[in-house]
Amino acid sequence: MNILLHELKAYRKSTIIWTISLIMVAALFMSFFPSFTKDTEEFRKLLEGYPAALREALGINMDTFFSILGFYCYGLSFVTLCGAIQAMNLGTSIISKEVREKTADFLLTKPVTRAAVLTNKLLAALVSIIITNIFYIAAATLLAYQVAAEDFNVTIFILLSLTVLFTQLIFLALGIIVSVIVQRIKSVLTASLATVFAFYFLGIFSSTSGDEAKRYLSPFKFFDTAYIMERSNYEASFLITGAGFIIFAIGISYFIYAKKDIHTV
Repeated sequence: MNILLHELKAYRKSTIIWTISLIMVAALFMSFFPSFTKDTEEFRKLLEGYPAALREALGINMDTFFSILGFYCYGLSFVTLCGAIQAMNLGTSIISKEVREKTADFLLTKPVTRAAVLTNKLLAALVSIIITNIFYIAAATLLAYQVAAEDFNVTIFILLSLTVLFTQLIFLALGIIVSVIVQRIKSVLTASLATVFAFYFLGIFSSTSGDEAKRYLSPFKFFDTAYIMERSNYEASFLITGAGFIIFAIGISYFIYAKKDIHTV
């Protein structure tokens, strides 16, 4: 419990900054919506001039783009990108910071098992992400009500917003397994940015290729906003894939961390 509280306190400032950042990104895109709805035809002609593959990569669906939900999907892709960086950064630093800050020897001499250490650190990261999403979803919903010209389906709006959380959980798991496999990470932020942007551009490539199977290569494409808006649900195969990866990554992380040599001072 002391480890959990300590980690929550350590991540408190970071959680606040990332929460505000996600809300500001959403607010920025939402503020553009009234302008788009005033000149719908002109913007439609402009967007139709872009290649279909590019519109797909940017999350622009011409059938729904000028509705509040469709427009939200466009901004949501950038919110998800920021959220993924937060989660990857948390996951990558969760263990590596003890080696980097030379506190591993102090921590591991305490009367707690390595499994307990990893569990408390994982819970702290999870709580941080959940808090971020609670405030983000609440703020995004209020913003949508402020700019929407007509009623919209709040359930679908929340389902769309929750994709940020699900994507973050995948990158959190990825970050954790990286932190226990790599012996020493010099710059957590650099490693996080490189990994997240690699998957982001891989997702864009999968969209432009038109190959449905390539969507499995990037967590950013696990949640098709058009599918969610049409069916008010998620695609089961991608949910199972995401959940399977999280379980596998966390399980392997526990196994490796329990046996690895921790370099101390």
